[in-house]
Amino acid sequence: MSQDVVTVERRIKARPATVFSFFTDRDRWLSWQGVTAEIDPRPGGVFRMNVRGDGWASGRFVVVEPPRRIVFTWGWEGDDSPVPPGSSTVEVLLEPEGDGGTRLTLIHSGLPFPAVGMHRDGWHHYLDRLTVRASGGDPGPDHTAGGHAQSEGGGSDPGTHAPPRGAGARETR
Repeated sequence: MSQDVVTVERRIKARPATVFSFFTDRDRWLSWQGVTAEIDPRPGGVFRMNVRGDGWASGRFVVVEPPRRIVFTWGWEGDDSPVPPGSSTVEVLLEPEGDGGTRLTLIHSGLPFPAVGMHRDGWHHYLDRLTVRASGGDPGPDHTAGGHAQSEGGGSDPGTHAPPRGAGARETR
């Protein structure tokens, strides 16, 4: 099966260290993506997130270089998942820009071609939310989260589904 890459860029009105913390602090991460999560942001540490209340993305942290770079593997739990846990890689690069801002580049590689569109759409959605949150704003409830936004628990059986609709990313704008 062929594989493809999704790249998404955002400019955020916050310093790289601030943006980085939204990938290493569980509560901060859940303020822009996910319903519940277990994260241990160190090489080999667990990444497991119920993204919308209907499915679990999981993998491991590979690289953690504050405040510039974080890399983790990604996939969806479930026997019928086209992207099994840990089978793709998400790399987040943070570069200082302008007066205290950050250019964020997210590169999601190793995706099977049929899963690219879903991940493209999802990453665009969630990085828009991160841009608001890291800049000090409130992105509001995540309407893709099926009524479970910002709550603990409340998901379906993580082993019985395909990746949730819209759980992915989009090409650079």
